[in-house]
Amino acid sequence: MNELTHFSDAGRARMVDVSAKSETPRTAKASGVLRMLPATLEQIRLGRMSKGDVLTVADVGAVMAAKRTPDIIPMCHSIALTGVDVAFSELNEPDIGGCVGIKVVTTVSCVGQTGVEMEALCAANIALLTIYDMCKAIDRGMRIESVQLEEKRGGKSGVWQRGAQP
Repeated sequence: MNELTHFSDAGRARMVDVSAKSETPRTAKASGVLRMLPATLEQIRLGRMSKGDVLTVADVGAVMAAKRTPDIIPMCHSIALTGVDVAFSELNEPDIGGCVGIKVVTTVSCVGQTGVEMEALCAANIALLTIYDMCKAIDRGMRIESVQLEEKRGGKSGVWQRGAQP
């Protein structure tokens, strides 16, 4: 197991010094799901939410979140992102509680000395929170679930994929 790097020898939180690392292409992909009533998903699909085009606003929110991640995660480095992609898909098969959903997948890339996992995760969370905010007037029972890193590429540790053997 790797050591925790965000703590000094004295046990205090610190921002890791990445100056000795090489700049390499890096990519991270994260996903998450917002569960909701079928009628809520239908309103989103038909563009009938009073606050506007829900998925377009959530897409913009995700990009903004990726760009601003170091402002809200204390030990996160400022990184010059080279790309942010956001994709939404409908989950039309009801879960045990009868809820359907929207899945978001965010992919963030850079050429840098440290990875963009936090940016991808932050983007996925904010996309889902934006949808919640725009739809809460008709469905306060929505729930965010399964926000997770799916894949990271680049850097010394190379490729990591969810479900792949170590």
